[in-house]
Amino acid sequence: MSVMGEPSYAMWAAQRAAGFGGNMTVVDKVLPDMLHMVDAYWYQFPPMNPLWHGILGFMIGVLGVISILGNGMVVYIFSTTKPLRTPSNLLVVNLAFSDFLMMTTMSPPMVINCYNETWVLGPFFCELYGMFGSLFGCASIWTMTFIALDRYNVIVKGLSAKPLTKKTALLRILIIWAMSIGWTIAPLFGWNRYVPEGNMTACGTDYLNKDPLSRSYIMVYAVFVYFTPLFTIIYSYFFIVQVRIRILSSMNNYKIVI
Repeated sequence: MSVMGEPSYAMWAAQRAAGFGGNMTVVDKVLPDMLHMVDAYWYQFPPMNPLWHGILGFMIGVLGVISILGNGMVVYIFSTTKPLRTPSNLLVVNLAFSDFLMMTTMSPPMVINCYNETWVLGPFFCELYGMFGSLFGCASIWTMTFIALDRYNVIVKGLSAKPLTKKTALLRILIIWAMSIGWTIAPLFGWNRYVPEGNMTACGTDYLNKDPLSRSYIMVYAVFVYFTPLFTIIYSYFFIVQVRIRILSSMNNYKIVI
């Protein structure tokens, strides 16, 4: 039962059956201090079945525990085992660390809000939640991009490649976090903003705002935090796969000759 005393599944089903569902929206349960952050777009959607809130909260909780334990173990093992502290593995640890922080900050609030069927942590934590999701998401995708570039450097360039050093790896990690922090604090200073979205149990960037300033953030953010990493990873692994195919082909030809 929600701490707000909201309708249970039985009451929700009764209201839908009685024909009142058409007058209810997903915004109806939003707390008064959050209404100014909700875009008018969401008022057209009916509230989600409470059963799905429960299922979603349970799944997010389970995935959160698995991710926190798994990534926490990776960080601990790689950090305490000296032979694993290679420059390339520093990027792997950074990825695990970013994912660990993401689930640590994302999962508990999501479970709480699914239980209450709306965002109940207030505007400030809504902004923090959106910022953390953007921050750790950006850090993770750019870490994967640098891992792909490192694999490209080792596999495609081979002996002609300049080896990755610990200093270079740490510099890349510093760049990743500096860039991620820069992108994600911008909405806190007026370049876009973080708002409730979807079924009102999570917060993210305001991608529905048609203001030119807000739209410019979404477009630039998409280019540098989504499309650039995506195409870089595709480019890297395209040539990596080509090299692998050539190696396998050469091995097969060698066996035939023998």
